[in-house]
Parts: sequence; C-alpha cells; structure tokens
Amino acid sequence: MITVVIPTVGRPTLRDTLAGVGSGVPVIVVDDTRASGLSVPDHVGPDQVRVVRSGGRGPAAARNAGWRAAETPWVVFLDDDVVPSPGWAEAVWKDLVDLPEDVAGSQGRIEVPLPADRRPTDAERNTAGLADALWVTADMAYRRSVLESVGGFDERFPRAYREDADLALRVSRAGHRLVKGARVTAHPVREDGFWASVRFQRGNADDALMRRLHGPGWRTAIGGGRGRLRLHAATTAAALAALTLAAATLRTRGHFGGPLGRRLAGRTGARLSGRPGGRALGRLRAWPGGGLLTRPSRHGGMPPLGPGRRRAGAHLMERAPEAGVRVLAGLAGAAWAAMTAEFAWRRIAPGPRTPREMWRMVVTSVVIPPVACVHRLRGEWRARR
Repeated sequence: MITVVIPTVGRPTLRDTLAGVGSGVPVIVVDDTRASGLSVPDHVGPDQVRVVRSGGRGPAAARNAGWRAAETPWVVFLDDDVVPSPGWAEAVWKDLVDLPEDVAGSQGRIEVPLPADRRPTDAERNTAGLADALWVTADMAYRRSVLESVGGFDERFPRAYREDADLALRVSRAGHRLVKGARVTAHPVREDGFWASVRFQRGNADDALMRRLHGPGWRTAIGGGRGRLRLHAATTAAALAALTLAAATLRTRGHFGGPLGRRLAGRTGARLSGRPGGRALGRLRAWPGGGLLTRPSRHGGMPPLGPGRRRAGAHLMERAPEAGVRVLAGLAGAAWAAMTAEFAWRRIAPGPRTPREMWRMVVTSVVIPPVACVHRLRGEWRARR
C-alpha cells in the first residue's frame, strides 16, 4: 500500500530513520550525493531497501526520483534526520486506509524534543517550528496518482526549503484536500555550527520564487508568518547610508581643507579677480589652515577683516558642509544600531542567555540583515529570468 521515500546526503542519522520505519515496508533511499557509493546500514535487509541516485540535484529532485521509482498507491516522504515513533508503519496504514478520494495527502505529527533543564536556543526554537508547520515532508504522504497529475516537486527549489509548501499549494489548487494524521515522528535538533542562522538566509531566494509562483498571499496560504525581510531591508539601508555619509564626510574634509581645496580656491580667486566686477568682490586666497578667505583688492571693495574674523570665517566655511554630513551619518548609524539591537534582543530574550549563545546572537544579528537582502535580490533576479 505504501512506499517510504527517504532522500539523503549520507547523514549518519539515516540509520535511526530506517530503524524507526521497521520491517515489512518497502523503502527507497535516494542517494543525493554527487559521488556514488552510499551504503545502506547493515541491519536493514537488501530486500526491504532500494537505493536510487539523483545526482546531487537537491531534495526536490531526489524525492521525484524516489516516488517515480515507487509502485504503490501511496508514497510517504521522510527526511533522513527524523525518527519515526514505535509502531509508525501501522499508524501510517491507519491514517491512510479510510481516506476519501478527494484527500491527496496526510501529514504526520512532528515532535521536536527540547531540553527540559534550560530554555531552548535560537536554533532549537527554529527547529521546533516544524511542529506547527503545514505539509512539511519531514513526514508527509501523498497519493502517487496526484503526484503524477501535478508533476511532483518543483526542482527549481534547490534546498530543503519551500519545495514542500509549493507542492501542497499546487495540490490544493488542483482541487484536492490535505489532512493531518495521528502518527508521530520525532525531529531531533542537530548542531549546525555558529553560522547556521546566516546560512539559513539562503531561503530568502526561495521565498522570491514562491511569490512569483503563488502571489503575495502565499505565506498566509501555508499558515506562515510575515517574516522580517522588510525590517532587514530597512536595517541594511540604514547601514549603507551611514557608511556612505561617513565616506562623504572624509571626502568633504579633504576637499575644503586639504591641499587640493587650497589650490582650487587660489585658482578660483585668480579667475574672479580678472573678471569685470571682480575687483569689487576682492581676490580669493586659501588660508593655510584650510577654507577660503576674502581680502580687499588694491582698488577698494570689501573692508579688511581682522585676524580673528578671518580665522572664524575660514573655520565656518571649512566645517559647515562636513558638519551637516556628520549629523546625517550619525542619525543613520543610530537607526542601524537601534534596529540591530532590537533584532538581537528578540533572539536573545527567550533563550538560555549563556555567554556563548548571546555572543552568537549579537554577531549573527549584525550579519543576517544584509545577507538576507542579498539572497532575496538574487532570488528575485532568478525568478524574473
């Protein structure tokens, strides 16, 4: 009645996944590594598990290769890092046996075990979100005939992200229903390293494809939240503005106070003094400390300025443009700091607040906004093409 399809990149957790499926159920393990040679764990019989290869083209292509190799009416997709609960195979049969024909898929209940002696980390909370996610292929069964009618998974999704939501939306649009079953599958939390949350931002490119395929309301359709992309864009814009204005401050200082500024001022004064009416303006020269000063011409014109006024005028003319740019740079930098601090605290507050976790949240909260924006722009460009 069912075939279990498990795409894998060779994670050692595959052993626990196969053990949880149990015996008597046909399993297709899809080797999605670029190099061949994936071995099935020794305790699984060769008559139960078949290995097919997908060439390392991503989980969507791997699942397509798996269900197309299956011959049963139902195909159950599992990830290679989940652990089906005891009696899972029988529970799958109970979930599927009496479903009406208009039901195309059944999702298992995903449980994410979290530590009982402390608050969960940011990574653990992200994984725990799978418990409430809709139609995730961590444990999702589909009728094989429906997969054929809609063309299976869209292989333009290169990661294990959004390809299952895209399939669910296309199946629902075709007039089928999706339901939740009673079977339970555990999804343990794994440690993916310091920069895992930054790497996760690559999914913003897939969000661009989802918007292109399903319109602006696709998040609501899959029961998802709004996301922080707009806030990330505002944070990134503030950072770019602060850096640009700070660089402009340095250029302004060099232009008005440096040797180039003094040479330009001298040349401008010489030209003005040689024009009709230039005698009334007086000749311009550059003060050694920077800025422009006016001194009377031999034929009259402006009255002479005292040394104090000359220095004050030079200072004001030199510093006025620079001060304005500095204020704008400071405002942009303050906006960036405020938004970054809010984002970091939002991630720190519900966590264990250990020094290591807090340091990781601070560092990655600085990096995530621009990285998210770059991936989204890349995704928009690909989607338009």
